[in-house]
Amino acid sequence: MSHADGSDLCFLEAHALARLIRDGEISSTAATRAQLSRIAAIDSELRSYVLVLEEFALAEAAKADAERAAGTLRGPLHGVPVGIKDLCWVMGYPTAAGTTVHQDFIPNEDATIVRRLRDSGAIILGKLQLTEGAYSDHHPSIAPPRNPWRRDYWTGISSSGSAAATAAGLCYGAIGTDTGGSIRWPSSATGITGLKPTWGRVSRHGVFALAPTLDHVGTMARSAVDAGLLFSVIAGEDPKDPTTLPIPPLNHSEPFEPGVAKLRIGIDPRLLEHDVDEEVHTVVQEAEKCLVGLGADLVHVNLPDVSQMIADWAPMCAVEAAVAHESVYPERKDEYGPVLSSVLEVGRAQSGMEYQKLMLRRLAFRGHLHATMKPIDLLLLPVQPFSPLTLDAIRTLGEQPALIAKLQRFTCPFNLTGNPTLTLPGGFTANGMPIGFQLVAKHLHEDVLVRAGAAYQSITNWHTRHPMLS
Repeated sequence: MSHADGSDLCFLEAHALARLIRDGEISSTAATRAQLSRIAAIDSELRSYVLVLEEFALAEAAKADAERAAGTLRGPLHGVPVGIKDLCWVMGYPTAAGTTVHQDFIPNEDATIVRRLRDSGAIILGKLQLTEGAYSDHHPSIAPPRNPWRRDYWTGISSSGSAAATAAGLCYGAIGTDTGGSIRWPSSATGITGLKPTWGRVSRHGVFALAPTLDHVGTMARSAVDAGLLFSVIAGEDPKDPTTLPIPPLNHSEPFEPGVAKLRIGIDPRLLEHDVDEEVHTVVQEAEKCLVGLGADLVHVNLPDVSQMIADWAPMCAVEAAVAHESVYPERKDEYGPVLSSVLEVGRAQSGMEYQKLMLRRLAFRGHLHATMKPIDLLLLPVQPFSPLTLDAIRTLGEQPALIAKLQRFTCPFNLTGNPTLTLPGGFTANGMPIGFQLVAKHLHEDVLVRAGAAYQSITNWHTRHPMLS
């Protein structure tokens, strides 16, 4: 089959497209044009992109083709079109961060992760929509992205555009961020794979902050291999972000080899016995069977109670968000939506003593979790305890604290501890909506996550199923 025009490639995995480009079976320009045509045809309904960089992308693709023709490949993503969450700076183009208050901000440099993607040969298709300031609700004046599987279902927060575009075949992978679950919820809701790295493993320079000590910059893709490939490009120490860890960059020329043989996978049976929907329970059980069948050893663990961490996440996030928005809030309060504005008010009202108590409880929980994970390699958990949510159920999420607490039960604790996680599609509901699960690893063990995810995906096909779109 000829791939000359790129029209049949929209759901190909990024590493496979990179190989076709490298081997001269398709040009980056053809693949990029095909993506831009698909975006023009269907994204007016999905609304995943806030800004499509057509001329920029085609110019970069032409450059990539010329380099390949001359025998030069810049990296593992040479010529591959990707999308960028609109928290991340792209030099010379607006970065609104889902807000109206920043809609006129044009950075004079790329975010470090954008620069690294471009250095590896990736083609930036455009900026992807997100919730206001990466919190829970979209700004009232901004139409949120729609779920490509069913338009009346939730797309997740806050990396909603990144998930919708990746699932719909409008990019070959995307950057997402996760402060309380914002890579994991959208990945689960749209049937894609999402990697939240260890805090500090990826630079946050040039990425608008929500809560800096909770924010994780990660990758969203069609497979664990692709998520790992994107991560290997963007990870690494950055002098422009002194909080990055002094860990040598990954060698992305060596692919992640799948395998879970003899890995110890922890599961806490109590968590699945309490307030978890049957469809979610089934997905986790089936994932457990697959991983054991691949050679993993199952270990029962007793996770520390997360209820206090769930309660503490909101005020901690609020304090850090208030600092992040200090230069424009409350002076421009009228330009904010009601949910983010109320969060900033909560943060500004916290006392130093209250915040210190939050930090001490966080450190204690981190220690307890570290001890729990010592005898295991990975932890297997749901992403959320209930089946996929309709838009009606999730409307005004920011005004439903009980629902937020339930939603964060399996996600926000690992933002507080900084552990890396991998979200994988693991099944579908009776009415055809995807359900994901997550694996949690020790700090800096992203390679273990990707190896396990790739092994799981080598014997399952959930990640190869795609929404039917015109």
